[in-house]
Amino acid sequence: MQDYFTNCREAIFIVNLLKFAPENPPMPETLRNIAILAHADAGKTSITEQMLLLGGVIKKAGNVDNGSAFTDFLPVEKERGISVRSAQVTFSWKGIQINLIDTPGHVDFSADVERTLRAVDGAILVISAVEGVQAHTEALYRALENAGIPVIIFINKIDRLGADIDRVLDEIRKELRVDPFVLQHCSDEGEAEVHISPLWSNAKTREDLLERLVATHEGLLNAYFEGTLPVFAELDQQLRQLVHSRHFIPLLFGSAKYEIGLEALLDAVISYLPPPTGSASNPFSALVYGIEHDRIMGKVALVRVLEGKISTREVLKNVRTAEDSKVIQVRKVLPGKHEEIGFVDAGNIAGLCGLSNVRIGDFLGSEPLQLPPAVRIQQPLFIVQVKAINEKDYPALAAALQELAEEDPSLEFEWLREEAELQLKMMGWIQMEVMEKILLDRFSIAARFENPTVIYKETPSSTAEGFVRYWMPKPCWAILKFLIEPGELGSGVNYSSAIGVNDVLQKYQNEVERTIPEALKQGIKGWEVTDIKITLIEGEDHEMHSRPGDFVIATPMGIMDGLVNTGTTLLEPMIRFRIQATEDLLGAITSDITRMRGSFESPEMDNGRFILHGLLPVSTSLDYPVKLSSRSGGKARISTHFHGYQECPDELGVIRPFRGISPLDTAKYILKARKALQ
Repeated sequence: MQDYFTNCREAIFIVNLLKFAPENPPMPETLRNIAILAHADAGKTSITEQMLLLGGVIKKAGNVDNGSAFTDFLPVEKERGISVRSAQVTFSWKGIQINLIDTPGHVDFSADVERTLRAVDGAILVISAVEGVQAHTEALYRALENAGIPVIIFINKIDRLGADIDRVLDEIRKELRVDPFVLQHCSDEGEAEVHISPLWSNAKTREDLLERLVATHEGLLNAYFEGTLPVFAELDQQLRQLVHSRHFIPLLFGSAKYEIGLEALLDAVISYLPPPTGSASNPFSALVYGIEHDRIMGKVALVRVLEGKISTREVLKNVRTAEDSKVIQVRKVLPGKHEEIGFVDAGNIAGLCGLSNVRIGDFLGSEPLQLPPAVRIQQPLFIVQVKAINEKDYPALAAALQELAEEDPSLEFEWLREEAELQLKMMGWIQMEVMEKILLDRFSIAARFENPTVIYKETPSSTAEGFVRYWMPKPCWAILKFLIEPGELGSGVNYSSAIGVNDVLQKYQNEVERTIPEALKQGIKGWEVTDIKITLIEGEDHEMHSRPGDFVIATPMGIMDGLVNTGTTLLEPMIRFRIQATEDLLGAITSDITRMRGSFESPEMDNGRFILHGLLPVSTSLDYPVKLSSRSGGKARISTHFHGYQECPDELGVIRPFRGISPLDTAKYILKARKALQ
């Protein structure tokens, strides 16, 4: 025991954690808002079904494969046996109300997961005991980590043939870089008679777990050496605080199929995941984390109430628009239906009807002092054209896509009216297929998705200046000079002004900053410009001739002039892959990766199999999962997630013409901007 605490790393760990152990911890509240996340097919929807059964919401657990799952309510979900949209359910366990959001597991629907994580206080991350940690598992865990959301890991399918608890625990430590606090022991995994027993309870506590816990608190550490440890409840309270602060990640085992371990999981949810904060007596503040549409009530804003309370017929202010709207209805949102509840208060989740101009990400009432974290798991990788099979459905298709883009802003719907084109940004092939089915089921529109193009970006190749003098035809006056520099990969857009209000009035400078994102939507190679640093270094307005709109028109011209001077470099999207296969396939697979312009790390060999990690360009690897499965006879598995953008030679990428009128064509651009050219 003494040796355990002489380790330097553990000593630092103790010092860092002392501040997380309050002397008088608060009692748990009676509400939990949690999400359940997993890589596809890990069994999270089946777990949700068992929780609903235990909570008395349903009398019989549904089945994902036959389309009877309670939370899979869309026709496409029932047909395909996958979740494509988050579904909220509410049930009680031992006097605690649990709002549980079952999220999609397929990587193509990651944007839905991103929005959901802004509405919850804790999460369950499900990992299959057979497949183990997969690429999307890692992406989900990193999102939880970046958002600071406490998490419980649940290893499911311990009854399945091929289940290997030790291997999965090792993968969690290596891939997720987490040393979980394992609360149970699992024996006879891979068999229907699998058994789990507690390692952390009032009746039995394993010594190594106890040592890990007391190492986090000076008082407990001293008591341990003196043989005067407090009762289990106090030790458990310390564990609770460590989970809340994300210093400990509890881990449990189970099988949704055989209803094993679900009660213990629910106990852990109410014991270790935190209750929401906020008070009903404070001024109202809520975050809009989702949008749905109701045939009768119209737009429904899904909100997480951060502070205060709101009732039907009360008036709410939208912080973004400064508009007031009356709440027509407050409803509990359930899978495929709703229940009117009249009011909602701090900490809870509900749907508000009557807020016609609301958007995802809006704050209602007042903006909170501490913003709920936003995370990014995946980015759209393709631009596709959507066409109505019957031309007469073109206007209806445009309206339907606008509605769907309100519910999922990552689609970034663009209606190019001059070209009569409807474009969406998509994550992958599964999302395209699902979207086609939703258009048919929900809107009765037969559509097809054509010409998927990988989304490239561009970044400045060097440092240069961009200049614009917009002073003709009068009345107008806006003179601007920008310094444009390349940024670090992944840095996005950084804008600043180095001039004073004596050069350009602040209200005009505000218009310049507001216009920058629009000016960067298309660069000189036809793609969005990113990883760029822009500084306004000179400028001039005119007391009589300048208007705010002049700087809106001038900014894209100055930016584009600068990009011509810097030149731009194409950036292509990359995916990180994880391939598991038998050793005899290693040579063929590494040759494939090299041929696709990919890179890979040294393979991990184990008992006749290997695991290979690396990067691949999206453009060269679109159909590789299918080819790999076919070539290996099903003996190889690949999982991928978005990694980021890397430089790409022009000849290996795609350069496309500017859509619309380029700011470089100044005469036409000015006429168009001033609405003198149709």
